[in-house]
Amino acid sequence: MNDIFTSLSTYGYVILFLYSFGGGFFALVAAGILSYAGKMDITISIIVAFTANFIGDLTLFYIARYNKSIVMPYIKKHRRKLALSSIMMKKYGDKIIFFQKFIYGVKTLVPIAIGLTRYNFKKFTIYNLISAFIWALLFGLGSFYSGKYLLEAVIYLKNHIWITPVLLMVLLYLMWLYMEKATKKR
Repeated sequence: MNDIFTSLSTYGYVILFLYSFGGGFFALVAAGILSYAGKMDITISIIVAFTANFIGDLTLFYIARYNKSIVMPYIKKHRRKLALSSIMMKKYGDKIIFFQKFIYGVKTLVPIAIGLTRYNFKKFTIYNLISAFIWALLFGLGSFYSGKYLLEAVIYLKNHIWITPVLLMVLLYLMWLYMEKATKKR
């Protein structure tokens, strides 16, 4: 266990940057827990996650806006999710740029969907900047201040190893069920 903490504290910021670039929040939660344990710094973790998340969504927006022919083959299998992202954009407007950071399954597709429209680049940049900051602050500080309980949960799951796969399967099933319902043809 100490080897894992040592390698995470050594390469943790790089892992956090790369994982947050794609929009994932699990690395930020892990960084918050490691910060609570004294292996990382919470301020640096929040700044790294914020920067990576902001740049990642901006990159997706930019690629979709100026390289549509390159993007289209990769998103063909996600047509329904992309359609859901477009519907959410029309329904919720600018607020979706904030909320997409918290919705698993569409968080990478929303910037692409917005990039495929004529949405103002500067406006997207400002909303993305604010939402990435709130996202990083919320999950970073939330996991840091919940570090004691999260570490206890990790220790409990380590002692009861059979629970982890069951929880993961239930979580994956619920996410699949949500995406099926949200993207179902009507």
